[in-house]
Amino acid sequence: MSNFPFLSVLTVAPLVGALVVAFVPRHRPELAKQVAFAWSLLVLVLSVVMWVSFNAGGDRFQFRESYTWIPNWGVSFTFAADGIALVMLMLIAVLVPLVILASWHDAESSKRSIPVYFALLLILESTMIGVFAAADVFLFYVFFEVMLVPMYFLIGSYGGHQRQYAAVKFFLYSLVGGLFMLAAVIGLWVVGGKTFDWQALSQVDISTGTERWLFLGFFLAFAIKAPFFPFHTWLPDAGGAAPAGAAALLVGVLDKVGTFGILRYCLPLFPEASKWFAPWALALGVIGIIYAALLAVGQNDLKRLVSYTSIAHFGFIGVGIFAFTTQAGTGAVLYMLNHGLATGLLFLVVGMLVARRGSALISDFGGAGKLVPVLAGVLFFAGLASLALPGTAPFISEFLVLIGTFTVNKPVAVIATLGIILAAAYVLWMVQRTTQGTLNPALTEVDGMRRDLSLREKVVVAPLIALIVLLGFYPKPVTDVINPAVQATMDDIGRTDPAPSVGGTLQEAGR
Repeated sequence: MSNFPFLSVLTVAPLVGALVVAFVPRHRPELAKQVAFAWSLLVLVLSVVMWVSFNAGGDRFQFRESYTWIPNWGVSFTFAADGIALVMLMLIAVLVPLVILASWHDAESSKRSIPVYFALLLILESTMIGVFAAADVFLFYVFFEVMLVPMYFLIGSYGGHQRQYAAVKFFLYSLVGGLFMLAAVIGLWVVGGKTFDWQALSQVDISTGTERWLFLGFFLAFAIKAPFFPFHTWLPDAGGAAPAGAAALLVGVLDKVGTFGILRYCLPLFPEASKWFAPWALALGVIGIIYAALLAVGQNDLKRLVSYTSIAHFGFIGVGIFAFTTQAGTGAVLYMLNHGLATGLLFLVVGMLVARRGSALISDFGGAGKLVPVLAGVLFFAGLASLALPGTAPFISEFLVLIGTFTVNKPVAVIATLGIILAAAYVLWMVQRTTQGTLNPALTEVDGMRRDLSLREKVVVAPLIALIVLLGFYPKPVTDVINPAVQATMDDIGRTDPAPSVGGTLQEAGR
């Protein structure tokens, strides 16, 4: 199966499914949902086969495909996946079917086409797969920009309060970042011998000044997308206004394009500039951890609170990347996966709670666990996973980031650790104010609050809970895939772990 064109098929398949779903008559919304779900399951099955076919001890990039696109510019449809990309592709394949199930009734209140809503989810899946699978810089840029379109319409047409404002802000922020990257892409093509092939560009020797400017163009685009402080302000608005399913994909996958881009493009293509900018990037990461956590504590809107927690988590990922150790790097990539699972679950559960109450304000809840105990229990579990409780998957990644950073930069690691304390504050206070304590009498008058999790909703949350617990106790299948790619990235920038004996022990801890 290694010769099968996995990546091109995975990229095209959801797009074909979206066309099928979009042409389902509006008066048959159930058929559109069923087709969309079935198509997403097909992508999941194909992704599992690709995961099994991947040789963790083989070539760094596998499943390589290349088809000529614009020969005069040296542009090709080139796809390839290393361990980092493979993990993100699997995250997409797992989340999309669950999001479709969780969004079964999300589009009904918008009075817009239900088939179009589910078609947009599949189009979004296609562009997300493309951006992680691209091995041509220009192709990556195209997917990076096109990915904005389906999310813009999901927020602007099917979102909640202030959806138009949030959609435009999301689009403009990302578009401005994309313009910085476009300038850098053109500059890279000029100095790189008029090619966009990643492997060829990774061998190009670029002067120090030019390399720093090109790095900055890419980094600004990725920092906005991630988002890192101070480019984060679009996320609480977009996450708060988006439908719960779309918000889960926004914070669970789309944001990872920023950190993935830093690992795939900034570090290997501009190694000296990466090291020169590293102290600044570490500072932004630490500030983001503390700043976003403090803002999360003061939120009264559940969806905005979850969005701010994501900004804090991305600070940890940024610290892990720019610590330049294999332990921290592995932790950062593992954090990208685990954050997608935990925060995706948290957003979906919050969406279920908000749909029942008809409000996202924490002050409109209180004691909800007495009415919906199973839903409250899942919310509590998702919150504990988000704060990286030992036994959940995010704990492993957060531990690796901190211990890997501590070996090279103790002050950064110590300050970042304060984010763990603040995470406990905002998560536990959120749970206490929504589902614990005295029952708010107004909840008894809301019909939706008398319905606990349905069978469909249990099917949505059960796989995510299982994966979070499994990877919390046994992350080896994932770290075995991640470690070689992270080590290769560290080799690209000429960094080795400071203490081989300790590093070996920590590496085993990651396994």
